[in-house]
This record gives sequence, C-alpha cells and structure tokens, in this order.
Amino acid sequence: MQASKNKNTEKAEPFYRLSVSKQKTSSEIINEARNVLRTLRTSRPFTPTEDQRKLFGSGSSRAPQNRPPSVFSLHASSFDLAESRPVSGVRLSPLDHKPILVNFAKDEDSSISLPKPPADAAEIRKVSSARARLFRRTFQGNFLSAKMVPPDQNEEKLDSEEPAMMSNLCRSNDNCLAEQRSYTAFNDESRQLIGNEHIGGLEREDFLKGTAGKLLVQPRGESDQMKKPGTSSSWPRSTGWKRRVTGLEDETRTNESEEEEIFWHIKILPILHELQKEDNIENLCLACTKLYQALNEGNMLGKIYKRRSVLLKTLYKLVDIDSDPLCLKLAKIILAMKVDGKNLLSVCKLAFKICRNEKNDYIIQNDRLLDCLLEVLRTEDLQKNNEALLYCMGAIKFMSGNAVLLNEMVNKGAVEMLLQLMKQINNIKENDTYFSNFGHLLVQLTATLRNLADLPPARRQLICNGTISELSVALEQRMNDKDVCTYIIRIFSKLSSYNDFCAALADCSRCYILFLALLNKHQKQQDLVIRIIFILGNLTAKNNQAREQFFKEKESVNTLISLFQTYHELDLNAQKWYHERGGEGKNHPKHPSEAEDVLIKLIRVLANLSVHPSVGAALAAAHRVVELLVTVLEYKSVDDCEELVINAATTINNLSYYKVKSSAVQDKKLHIAEMLLKLLMSNNMDGVVEAVRVFGNLSQYHEICDFIVQKKIYKFVIALLDAKNQDVCFSACGVLLNLTVDKNKRALLMEEGGIGKLVDCLRDFGPADWQLACLICKTLWNYSENITSAASCFGEDTDALLVLLTSLLDEELALDYSLDRDLRDYHKLYWEREFKPVAEKLLDRIQSHHSFLPV
Repeated sequence: MQASKNKNTEKAEPFYRLSVSKQKTSSEIINEARNVLRTLRTSRPFTPTEDQRKLFGSGSSRAPQNRPPSVFSLHASSFDLAESRPVSGVRLSPLDHKPILVNFAKDEDSSISLPKPPADAAEIRKVSSARARLFRRTFQGNFLSAKMVPPDQNEEKLDSEEPAMMSNLCRSNDNCLAEQRSYTAFNDESRQLIGNEHIGGLEREDFLKGTAGKLLVQPRGESDQMKKPGTSSSWPRSTGWKRRVTGLEDETRTNESEEEEIFWHIKILPILHELQKEDNIENLCLACTKLYQALNEGNMLGKIYKRRSVLLKTLYKLVDIDSDPLCLKLAKIILAMKVDGKNLLSVCKLAFKICRNEKNDYIIQNDRLLDCLLEVLRTEDLQKNNEALLYCMGAIKFMSGNAVLLNEMVNKGAVEMLLQLMKQINNIKENDTYFSNFGHLLVQLTATLRNLADLPPARRQLICNGTISELSVALEQRMNDKDVCTYIIRIFSKLSSYNDFCAALADCSRCYILFLALLNKHQKQQDLVIRIIFILGNLTAKNNQAREQFFKEKESVNTLISLFQTYHELDLNAQKWYHERGGEGKNHPKHPSEAEDVLIKLIRVLANLSVHPSVGAALAAAHRVVELLVTVLEYKSVDDCEELVINAATTINNLSYYKVKSSAVQDKKLHIAEMLLKLLMSNNMDGVVEAVRVFGNLSQYHEICDFIVQKKIYKFVIALLDAKNQDVCFSACGVLLNLTVDKNKRALLMEEGGIGKLVDCLRDFGPADWQLACLICKTLWNYSENITSAASCFGEDTDALLVLLTSLLDEELALDYSLDRDLRDYHKLYWEREFKPVAEKLLDRIQSHHSFLPV
C-alpha cells in the first residue's frame, strides 16, 4: 500500500519536478534549469570589413549630396597664409626715420643712416649680455650658418639668415620698408649690418633661394662710427630702439624675442633654404624631420612669432608635391604649429587623405601623427572648427583599423578624450544649427569607439567612464540618424558579450525603451535590428531582473512578434526564390541568411525571457508566439538552418514547462509532436536531443504518450540511453518516466533492453549526477509498481541493480571526499535530498521480492 501510495503521488508529477522535503536553494534551481528551462547562446553578428576606407561606409544611409566628401584634392592654394600670420598685441608708433634699402653691385660700398640706438649704457649692457649668452649657446649647434666678423672690424657680415631682411621680402616695397623698423637689428655702437641677399625687385621666394648680392643697412649719420671699447657683444640688436619707440615691452620679453630671432636665423632658416631648393622626396622628408626637431628645440611649435608665416608658406607649397610620406611630415609640423581656420581644416584633410590609404599605416606608426590629431580633438573649439574636427576624427577612425595604432590610442587616453567630445556633442540640442553637422562627426567618433571596444584595457575604461549614459543620450537624440544609431548599437553589441558590461547595461532602465523604439523605427534595417536583438539576448541570458523589466516595457512582446512576422516572411520569400531558381537539388548555403540570422537571435530572446516564471507563463499563453515558433518547425528543416530550428525547439520546450490556463503549447501539443518527429528522425544529434527534451515535457499528456507509442518513438528514446552522454540520457529518462506512469505502457521498457540500459546509465553517471540517478530510480520505481518477483521484473539485471543501489547508498562509497569542500557539499545535497529517498525505497522493494527468485 505504501509503495502504491508513493507511486500515485509521483504519478501526477512531471519528470523534471523532483520531490524534495525542503525548499530548493537558488543554486539548485539554477542547476535544474540546465535540463528544464534553458537559455540560448549564439554568435555575435558579423560585420564585414570595408574594402576601402571612407568617411562614411558603403552602407551609409546618408545620400552623397548630404555628406562631406571622402575624396578631394589638396594644393598649396587650399591653405590661407593670412590666417597664419601673428596678430600683434601692440600697435607700434610711426618712426621719424625710415630705413632705406640699397642694392649693391658686387664692389660697391655705401652707407645708409638708421635711427639712433638708445643712449642708456646700463640698459644696453643688460640686453647685450642676454644676447651674447644665447649666441654662445646656439653657436654650438649643427645648423649655424651665419658668419661672424672679429669685433675689431668696422662691419659685421652675416649670411642671408640675418633677421634684417628676412620677412621684408613677403610684401610690397612700401610694406617692406615699414616692417623693416621692427625686423632690423642694431648693435649698441651703431655698427653696419651687411646682408648677403639682393632685395630690390625680388620676390620672397627668390630671397629664400639665396639670390647672390649684398644689402647694407646702417643708421643714418653714424656710418663712420667705430665700435667702442668694452662692448661685450658683436651681435646687432634692436632692443633699445624698440623700447624707446614703443615703451610697452618689458625687458624679459624683449630678450626672449631676440633669442628667438637669433635661433631662427641659425637653426630654422637653413632648413627652409633646403626645402626650397631640394627636389628629392627622401631628402625633403629628412629636412622636414630636422625642421620639426629644430622647432621643438627652439620651443617654436604652436607659438605665434613674426616669421611664422614664412615658415608656413614654405610648408604649404610643398603640399603640391604628390607624396604621402612627405605630406605626412608636413601635416605633423603644420598641426604642431597650431594653425586655425581654413588652415586647420586643410591640414586635417591632409591627414585624413594620408590615413585613408591603408598602406601608409606603417609610416604613420613611426611618425607620431596620432599625437597631433588627438591634440586637435582635445584643444580645438567644437563649434568653430566642426568640419576640421570631422576630418581629424575621420583620420583617427582610419588609424583605429590598425592594431598597433589602436593600442597606441588606448595608451594615450583616447577613450576618455572621445567620451569627453561625445559629451560636448550631446549638449548640442536638435534645434541648434550645428546639430546636423555634428551628426557626421558623431559617426566617426562612434566608429572609432567600436574599434576600441575590441581591446580589454579600452573595455574597462568604457565600463567605468559613464559610456552607457553618454551613448544612450546620443542614441536618443539621433534616433533619426541610422548611421549613428548603427555604430552605437555595434558598440553595445560588442560590449554586451562581456558580463561586467552586460550587468551595467541591464541596470540602465532607459536602454530597454530606446532599443524598442529603434526596433519599431528601423524594423527593416537588418544590420541594426539584428544587433539590438543580440544585445537583448545577452541582457536576458543571465539576468532575471532584465527579463522582467524588458517584458514589462510597453509593447515589448508585440514588437518582437512584429519583427518575427516581418523576417519570417522575408525568409519564406528567399526560400521560395531559392527553390524557383533550381535550388532543390543543390546544397543549401551553410551560413544563415540575413533573415534567418534575425530569427535565430529573436527566438533566443524569447527562450531567455521564458526562464522567468511569470514571463514564461505569459509567453506560454501567447498564441501568436507559439504559432510562429511552430511555423519555423513546419517550413524549415534542420539541414536548412540548424541553429534556427533547434532554437525554436528549445523555446517550445521552455514554454511547455508551464501548466497555465489557455496554454498555447497544450492546445497545439499534437501538432508540435508531429513537427518534432521530423526533427527526431534527422541525422542531427543536437536536433534529436532537443526533440527528446520537448517530448519529455509533452509526454505528461496522455495524447502524447499514445503518439509516442503509436509512432514507435519509445524505441528510439531507449536507444538514446546508449549515447553515453548524461544530458541525452537525462532527456530520454524523462520520456520513459512519463511513459511508465501508465501501467499499460510499462512493458515497453523491457522490449528494447531498456532495464539494462538504465542500470548502465546509473552505473556510469550516478556518482557524478545525482539528479540523473534519481530520475533513473523513479523510472524503475514506476516500472516495478506491480512487482511479484524481482527476477521476473528486472530479469538478469536484478543482481547488478541490487549491488549498484547498495553501493550508491553507502555515503562513504558514493561521495568523493577528495573533492573540495564546496563541491562535496553540493554533491551531498543532491545525494541526500534527491537520490537517497527514492533509491532506498527501490532497493527495499527489490530486496523484499528477492526471496521469490528460483534457486
């Protein structure tokens, strides 16, 4: 009676609900879910690499006429010299005496009087000392080209680098004479200054090329004056004169200006001559390298000084030479000079043009162009220079396609810098005139972040620096910009594959609303839809709160159903076209189509959602959801698309777990069984196992048990016990357990040697899987309900079963105490609560009927 009572108690329970005396722990429930309610895994959507580097990819939603170009021509005329000229902070007073420029024949001699230098001897000594110190320091360099005349001579002769004439030649004669006041240097003893260049009628370029000739500039009325004893410096200077005329510059600034002036003529100007005369690309590149080093040494990079325009114009002219290595050198120097306006735009375009060619990646790595571009992003005004920043960001995006440069970006703090820039862009409202233009910039920025997300250090920074918040704001503001949305979703797609980021994203309640809004707005944009669905699948894979929160969002399930219908129809049309084109006899493409891939990931979301008790119960009653899942099994074979069919079967299995009123699975159970039979008969083992799992749940219904017997499915299930795979055996045992509830079907277990196979499974897997061991004992218990003789019931396996049960019920023998404490406790929990109660009753039943065995 007791045995019968126990049997009847178990009879009403599905095989997967194991009877326990106490409430299960969360770890137990999770462990059971591997066999009952299962989440699904899938691959991340594939993003093909663009064949060519472009500002906007080939799949861009922007019409060509509505987006900045990726291809353009750049020449010297693209730059504006006027924008690079320094703006004087002080307006100089007119001079009483104008310097006169005189051209000399080779043997001519003449004198021109210039304004009288200051008479304050103390002031003169201060300035002379400073200049003398600089000269001694600079003179030791490799680029010294000026010639000094011994101090006892009447004149000092300098090469063409002398500042007296340098910048005069950029302008007309009138301007040249006016500017001469500020550029001509004098010594404190009114010595003559002689230059080695012709001036009259020459263009500035001729001057830089070193035209032969001499120019004498001398203060008027003092041509016969000799150097007085005691003068410490032989260099001419204009300090006292400038101070007397303007009275606005302090001594320190004046000294620095003169040091800079001397450095220019000794270090910089010879290299500019070389750049003007050289026509060999390699030598020009070497000269540019020397120029950058010299400017850096003289602290002249990014500095406004009077000869800056001469330097920049020389560099701009070299842009006309069609050489990427040379243009790279030029771009680096021009960017370091901190140009602005049109020139900043042109040099950013130049950098963009260089980076667009993947073959230039190697030279870019070696020339540190990245530093200059990152500095532009960090310092330039967003609204004033938005187009320049666009091409600067585009160049950085191209660089991020190179693994070496990508690592360099992370090391240089690019992630934080880009997030700061995104924050600035997010502060621009939709009614702002710049809003649309910043969308182009945001495409480049988010594309770069997408590439950075591949690197572990960058991922850590993206998780910790408020990335989710900023990306969500951008996503919400740019909902109509498909390009921006796609790149942001690609970032989320990559990062959601990692548990820490996925957990952080799941906590952002706003993201579910945004994802649903995007799905509804861009329903037929497969590349966008598939990534959003992939993200939702990741969010719902492990987080029960995420499952509930997404499900509770308005129209969430209806959105998924609408997407399912859309892509199901697309897949049907594609399959129909395939067959009409003669595909019947051909192998179906192995990789999923675009429509199939969306369906795979969409069904995965449904499967993951169904793990949550209340959500799963609601979905089980959603007839349209179940209909669509069954439809997949109807029109698609496992050979056509394995992952899609198996995912559909898994989701049906999850939903079949719930015994709810108006269950759609229950209503369609026979039709589902027919579709599963097709899967069961396939050569795909994963498909077979999944079909058996569903039968395990559905076999709780008498109609399904009859179907299993009618279609001889039980023979196939018994055969699966030989698979030597504990998951397969678990599913098969589930079906057999439910079959043995019906006393009229118990004898079937003996037909195919089922008892022996169950004993073998208990021996093979019992000590490692007490859940499976319990399931086997329950099946044998149901089977032996009306036992009269152990031998007649279990046949030749009786003795083996007795010995096995006795040993497995011995705690010392059954539990491996060499395991670590946590794992041992885990095993002991299931052994005590699940296996032991059922095994003891089964052992007792067999022993009590063992005496009737014939001797």
